[in-house]
Amino acid sequence: MQGKVKVNRKGKRKGKRRKELKGGGPSESKTSKGREKYARVLEYLPYGHLDDSRPIYQKKPLVQAIGEDKFVLMELSPKKDTIPAPYDQVYIGEGEREVIDHVIRRLKYKELTPTAKEELPYILEKIIKDNEERFIKVFNKPKGILKKYMRDEELHVLLAERRKKEFSDFEDLTKRVNSYMSFNLFSHRVQGLYHPEKIIAKIIEDKIIEEKQEVLKDIITDKERTENLGPHDLGFKMVKVKGKVK
Repeated sequence: MQGKVKVNRKGKRKGKRRKELKGGGPSESKTSKGREKYARVLEYLPYGHLDDSRPIYQKKPLVQAIGEDKFVLMELSPKKDTIPAPYDQVYIGEGEREVIDHVIRRLKYKELTPTAKEELPYILEKIIKDNEERFIKVFNKPKGILKKYMRDEELHVLLAERRKKEFSDFEDLTKRVNSYMSFNLFSHRVQGLYHPEKIIAKIIEDKIIEEKQEVLKDIITDKERTENLGPHDLGFKMVKVKGKVK
């Protein structure tokens, strides 16, 4: 005798619904759309993993890389007779690929080689500088996380300048912030803000180490999913002195 089939309140069988969820369909297309298209090479390993004890003729080259969009660490298999170098941008999206044959797997930070770990912050800075229009939003829509990576005085001036108008690029940011700081009370204690890309790179690196890359989309984009900083968030009293906010 067969068992009873469970029926939900709407009179539909639950088992059939579960089967549909396990299958393909729209969910797969959404996943493909969320994949990385371009990556930057962290290190090329001509003989694969360093702890691979197989004979050399059995080993295959590998590439450790980081995605440019979601900052996913990954292991790639290069095509035959290709030797991608650190900092190289490689295409890993759908369709024909010139350098990479396929993506092997995702990596965790602890799985990177010492060389890849050492190169990571510099390659992040390169990605950021090559995409200033995207990353300037970190300072035009400042989030609370900046409190951890900037001096109070720097952030105070940044917020004051941002209230006037948005920063067009990193050069505009550093010029306006440093010009302001050279004529205020903080000038004898603060060296100035000259490398905003290093601040963003450090934020991204820390989130990679913590395996929390998903939160970066809220920090980098201008979506209001995290609270933006206001001029009083640091406890400064913002007053006008000779036409300037201080």
